[in-house]
Amino acid sequence: MKTFKSFLTLLFLFAFTTAAIGQKLTLDQTLNYKSGDPSDWPPELESIIAAPKNHKVLMENEKVRVLEVTLAPGEVEKLHFHQWPSVLYIQEAGDFIDSDAEGNVIFDTRILPEPLKFPITMWKNPEAPHTVTNLSKTEYIRLIRVEMKQ
Repeated sequence: MKTFKSFLTLLFLFAFTTAAIGQKLTLDQTLNYKSGDPSDWPPELESIIAAPKNHKVLMENEKVRVLEVTLAPGEVEKLHFHQWPSVLYIQEAGDFIDSDAEGNVIFDTRILPEPLKFPITMWKNPEAPHTVTNLSKTEYIRLIRVEMKQ
């Protein structure tokens, strides 16, 4: 059984890496996301604790944690953080706003010069407490987040 789980894990990582390499990065990596020292952030705001409805653990070991992240149309995600650097594979999304713990807008898709084209693969450093609001009335936000534990 362990061998089968290891095989599935390797197969998933291979498929994810292959898909990620083939994607064109269209987001500016200098977005105004707050980072910092995760040890300073309240532990109860860790993503799978603070927003378990939106963050499903698909796989976890001592090196990585793979999350499936979803937000329904019109949903506002609870305040949370991501303590490790990660690769995001954003499969689909309509317009959304990402805000910091004080309510300041970090990123608003509506101000982009042209709509995002999905899928998108991007790198993220640890993210300080933030919340995402799905502005779409019809589209889900769906992504896979691979967190690199240190």
